[in-house]
Amino acid sequence: MLKLYNTLTRKKETFKPVEKEKVRMYVCGPTVNDVPHLGHARQQIVFDILRRYLKFLGYKVEFVSNITDIEDKIINKARELSICIEELSKRNEKEHMKDYALLGVEKPDVQPKATEYIPEMIELIKKLEKKKYTYILNDGVYFDVSKFKEYGKLSNQKIENLKAGKRVAVKSEKKNKEDFVLWKFSKQNEPAWDSPWGLGRPGWHIECSAMSEKILGLPIDIHGGGQDLIFPHHEDEIAQSEAGYGKKFVDYWVHNGLVNVSGEKMSKSLGNFTTIRDLLKKYKPEIIRYFVLSTQYRKPEDFTFQALDSARDSYDRLRNIISSEKDDRKINKNFIKKFQQAMDDDLNTPKALAVLWELGRGRNEGKIQTIKQIDEVFGLNLLKKEKILIPADVRKLAEERLNARQNKDWGKADRLRKEIKKKGYVIEDKGEGFELKKG
Repeated sequence: MLKLYNTLTRKKETFKPVEKEKVRMYVCGPTVNDVPHLGHARQQIVFDILRRYLKFLGYKVEFVSNITDIEDKIINKARELSICIEELSKRNEKEHMKDYALLGVEKPDVQPKATEYIPEMIELIKKLEKKKYTYILNDGVYFDVSKFKEYGKLSNQKIENLKAGKRVAVKSEKKNKEDFVLWKFSKQNEPAWDSPWGLGRPGWHIECSAMSEKILGLPIDIHGGGQDLIFPHHEDEIAQSEAGYGKKFVDYWVHNGLVNVSGEKMSKSLGNFTTIRDLLKKYKPEIIRYFVLSTQYRKPEDFTFQALDSARDSYDRLRNIISSEKDDRKINKNFIKKFQQAMDDDLNTPKALAVLWELGRGRNEGKIQTIKQIDEVFGLNLLKKEKILIPADVRKLAEERLNARQNKDWGKADRLRKEIKKKGYVIEDKGEGFELKKG
């Protein structure tokens, strides 16, 4: 049975959804202030794999992932570029969706935008106000965390030890330094909506609580996101949701590890990011997926171009092994079982990849159909037929090597093989001829 590490309980738990055959999953989506980078790609791929695997297990999955299209970062970026906020958010939303699709990430069943659910957010804030969880300062309506006695349970911290101000500056007027804004009063030249408290816009945390309750109902089976969202974002979601709706918010909290560069989180603010767009100029989408799969999702993933080169070499070798196999139309149940055992252990994708390699290398029946089933989860397109256009200079080297082999000049043939390899191709001898493949 599938076991997932639950951040809330800090242990692996056997997964049991609220409804026996249905999974309701919500994953925090992008804030569209800029184009996506590899850190975004990892989160998207991780939860795409989880969604696919749940389907593999026979569950019907209802998958929701939001788009934050109004937030401080978007407003500041629009000002910096001297364009309107709506134009910026729509442009970047399009880039996110395009890049994720290129990476083989399946589109969410529902993809709500923050600006589409303002009434639901206002209703939640009204519930919190009625229950005395809120207070008003000169810049907005705030949630009083001291009123929610379980605050800190997700991040496993006591209130007095929590670190505030990770996303916004700490206000001295607040009752508690961890108190967070639910509704921001409007400033000049900023988007604003009417509310019982005056013109303004929602705080960042409130959108996910309102949208997930409206679309999926409570409790949600799985709520996901990057580990950097555990505090304060997901901690605040729990507080306002459970205080406002009076129900448990989420059963399983699943968080992926971050992509690091030289030991630091890849992020726009640090300027150490590499965009998906730039990576796709050099690497096929499947290579990026293979790179992500090579590390268990909860562990940090260190980004280097050498690591991506290694992923490319491994992926191409695996495809080359598989390409010579004939389809006997059988399923190898033993390898399906091994694959499932690896994935059931908190999505141990490195171990599951090892199962795939073992299947491909050995003399096992049912390879093609078994690989096909596994790849429905991995999305690596291992069986996809590619038409490879061989550059003229590479083909010329291959023909020279064929002549060298025919003349039994093995030294020259070996040198030419290495030269072909340096150009990114592998040559295989086929009787009196040869075959060239990307390598």
